[in-house]
Amino acid sequence: MAQKQLTSTDPVEEVAAGSDLARIDQPVSMQRRVFSMAWPVISENFLQTMLGIVDTLLVARLGAGAIAGVGSAQQVMFFLIAALSALSVGSSVLVAQTVGARNFQRASQLARQSLIWSICFSIPLALIGFFVSESVIGVFGLEPEVARIGTEYLQVTMATSVVLIFLLIGGGALRGAGDSKTPMQVTALANVVNVFLSYALIFGVWGFPEMGAVGSAWATFYSRLLAAVLLFLIMWRGRGGVSIRGWTGWLPQLGVARSVLSIGIPAALEQVLISAAFFTMTVLVAGLGTLTLAAHRIAFNALSLSFLPGFGFAVAATALVGQSLGARRLDEGSAAARIATLWAVIWMGGMGIVIVIFAPQLIQFYTSDPTVIAIGSAGMRVVALAQPFWAVLFVQSGALRGLGNTNFPLRVNTLGIWTAVGLGYILTQTVGGGLAMIWAAFLVTAPITASVLWWRFRQQIKSPLSPVVAPSDQL
Repeated sequence: MAQKQLTSTDPVEEVAAGSDLARIDQPVSMQRRVFSMAWPVISENFLQTMLGIVDTLLVARLGAGAIAGVGSAQQVMFFLIAALSALSVGSSVLVAQTVGARNFQRASQLARQSLIWSICFSIPLALIGFFVSESVIGVFGLEPEVARIGTEYLQVTMATSVVLIFLLIGGGALRGAGDSKTPMQVTALANVVNVFLSYALIFGVWGFPEMGAVGSAWATFYSRLLAAVLLFLIMWRGRGGVSIRGWTGWLPQLGVARSVLSIGIPAALEQVLISAAFFTMTVLVAGLGTLTLAAHRIAFNALSLSFLPGFGFAVAATALVGQSLGARRLDEGSAAARIATLWAVIWMGGMGIVIVIFAPQLIQFYTSDPTVIAIGSAGMRVVALAQPFWAVLFVQSGALRGLGNTNFPLRVNTLGIWTAVGLGYILTQTVGGGLAMIWAAFLVTAPITASVLWWRFRQQIKSPLSPVVAPSDQL
């Protein structure tokens, strides 16, 4: 299919004209392009983190049983979201490459197909998830009342996962088009709505029914539904030269699904295996005692915010490298990856210094127990030293995904995290040292993993694979 030439009568051109990333032929600072992609992603993830904290505080007013039940269900959902979020990488890379090639008609069709396949993927998942929720919660061995709360919460979130998957994949398509602000803005609005709805539905105020802990799940659904409607309307109007406007091209096409999944499944599997590794690490830490486990959970929560810059710059690298590949301007992709890596190292390294200095004070936000503070502080300071290496790891993995290579990050990152878990176990059994020694294993594996990913991207950017966009005859 011949590449579409935009004309003055094309409604998509008006949208493309307002996008820095769509104006590939014009001199736009690469640093500006990297930051314009990264900061909305960082802000969006920060808002999601804060939302989880607020929801937890609201549910906590119902008692320990409610916290335990909802927390168990959320643990399952975190695992699922990690995998589903990675599937959005497929649509993001495909759209980025076609936008880079300035084939906006093809990119728009890919966006339509991404959305329709998000529905096809999610309906079976929602049905299965609803019926197996009780069995899944049963694995935790909770008390009957706690298990009931967890089951009800998980049934609601699984049954309504269609909206969640739509948001994840639609957001991925927009980021591929160079627009990370819209997903952030939609998320911000949904989070505000969710806070008020959660309070209303949990406690039955302002004329809403009192639903208890499960009210939080319904509030999350309604806020996500609002976000999904807004996202659909925005994508219908168009962003970054990509619009889903029109009534044709909505029938599911297997060729597009194969292209999306060929990129997304390795990324999803990577997230699943990494989540499993951290779960295994938690089991190992639990064997060191209750206070050590508490310190581990608190320290990890406190550290989570320091990862956000790395995730944001990694998404920027994926989109910009993908666009550069589509445009056959690999020097721009190399520059984008270099700038994103540099700033990720600066931000995460700087936060690592703050953690080393103020680790005890950070732990004190969560507990006043001196033993927990001492154990958690020692562990945090060790992990803080690995922050610059993780910054390189995050961004170089994102850059490789922009080239359509999700298999190499899968292998390297999975091997790295599981090696760290195994090494941490060996060190505690032979040398001792508790939590700090388990986390010290990352000081061995993170530099190696980061270096290998850096080397692989430098090699592949010189002679990249062909863009992995869906065959034109299927669009």
